[in-house]
Amino acid sequence: MRYTLLILVIALFTSCDSDTKETTIKDYTVENEAEIKQYIEDNQLEAQKTDSGLYYIIEEQGTGEQPTAYSNVTVAYKGYYTNKEVFDESDDDGISFPLNGVISGWTEGIPYFNEGGKGKLLIPSHLAYGSSYYKGIPGGSVLIFDIHLITVN
Repeated sequence: MRYTLLILVIALFTSCDSDTKETTIKDYTVENEAEIKQYIEDNQLEAQKTDSGLYYIIEEQGTGEQPTAYSNVTVAYKGYYTNKEVFDESDDDGISFPLNGVISGWTEGIPYFNEGGKGKLLIPSHLAYGSSYYKGIPGGSVLIFDIHLITVN
């Protein structure tokens, strides 16, 4: 009886320990920062960095309304990794959505542009999907978006 109880207790603690290891969240901040800086250097870009770690490049500021983090916007975009492999893309008409309902990198980055503005957002994983795999995007991925802010709705 004691032997069975001992095995049960060991199994319980062992399974708890393995569950903890499986749910450990990796911090990719240092790796993402180096990857973004290398991408900027390799592509001879001039980017601005925010306090959160987001990098943005304004190619055309635009002349229309400037959104807030709570605006509904229509954006045409292409999303890709630093190796330039595209993982998502809209058509030229773009898609409409509330900025407070998307990844943090978009909520923070899109308001740097006015309507009609174009540029890039270089988003570290902690402002996107973190260390989790999400719909084909590997955990820890730096995401780059070419964006065109069509309208603030």
